[in-house]
Amino acid sequence: MAPSGRISQSVFDGSRLRVILLLDLYEGAQQQFLDAYEVMHKQVASIPGHISDQLCQSIENPSQWLITSEWESAPPFLAWVNSEEHVEIVKPMHSCVRDTRSMRYSVLRETGPAQVAAVTTTPADAQLKARVGEGVARHALTFTVKPGSESKVAEILAGYESPRAQVDETTRLRRTSLFMHGNRVVRAVEVEGDLLVALRHVARQPEVRAVEEAINPYLEQDRDLTDPESARVFFTRAALPAVHHVTADRPAPADVRRHALYYPAKEGHGMDLARLLADQDRAAAGDPANPVHASTVFQRDDIVVRLVDVAGELDLDPVASLGLRGAGKAAELERLLDGAAIGVEGSLETERNVNRLLSHADMLPVTDRSAQS
Repeated sequence: MAPSGRISQSVFDGSRLRVILLLDLYEGAQQQFLDAYEVMHKQVASIPGHISDQLCQSIENPSQWLITSEWESAPPFLAWVNSEEHVEIVKPMHSCVRDTRSMRYSVLRETGPAQVAAVTTTPADAQLKARVGEGVARHALTFTVKPGSESKVAEILAGYESPRAQVDETTRLRRTSLFMHGNRVVRAVEVEGDLLVALRHVARQPEVRAVEEAINPYLEQDRDLTDPESARVFFTRAALPAVHHVTADRPAPADVRRHALYYPAKEGHGMDLARLLADQDRAAAGDPANPVHASTVFQRDDIVVRLVDVAGELDLDPVASLGLRGAGKAAELERLLDGAAIGVEGSLETERNVNRLLSHADMLPVTDRSAQS
């Protein structure tokens, strides 16, 4: 029987992925854009998991363009779009583009030739199910600051005034949660409505711009937010996408608290680690005795962060808090984690090492705000 719980977001359902990129070009930049696209699409065609792409121009406005691509599933696309190779390849295109908007969709239904439908690797019954959420999009950013500056950065990031939550009639900033692990910062947001509209709204707020400028001297990666290209590259590299979210189908406990856990993966195993944690949280949602009420897994390269809403303190049930319940799950996690990075030697089957892992993974809370209207 499938575990109960509401999975509102997941890249692990096996469905094909359709990516839609809307572009508004500068006048006179069409040929330069086409030349850059020719280079890019030849390289993308060789990426494992890529099926096809199309370039389209509006029949109403020649400055408006559309790129669609199809992928066997979401994980290979995310690995590609979050890579340094992708950052470099798309640079020539961005000098042609006034504005962009990227959207990603799972393919649930399709009409057309049988051979097209046969490309999918999704089980037939999985295609029949649509995820049900609450109209909330989740996203995170992560970046590192210079060692020794952690306390100053935490002070700056905790001390700003919250921006206005209501963006427009349909979009609202619901929650911002910020944590640190050593010199790594993770900032997660929840948005009701349009995520991109909300992020752009927040970036324009004076109080937020002041905070961003204040932490600039402490960042390990230089950036100039007055330079659109510098800002774009920084936030592209800082993006930490949500790859799975599940909420238990039961009332939230009165003592639920938000925590963040940091799981550094062995090189090349970040997506596998995220999948394991997502599977564990899906099972936890169907277990009334599990203290984890909701979970969001974020992943980029070998960085995996798990945001959990837990009843009580994490150390009351370290195994459940870490996502280790079940036969063999500790060994699976041990195989995927970078042991040197977490400072744990030996088996995660032992209580001592589980507690050490929890102590290492538990991130320092800086601020957790439910935005005001």
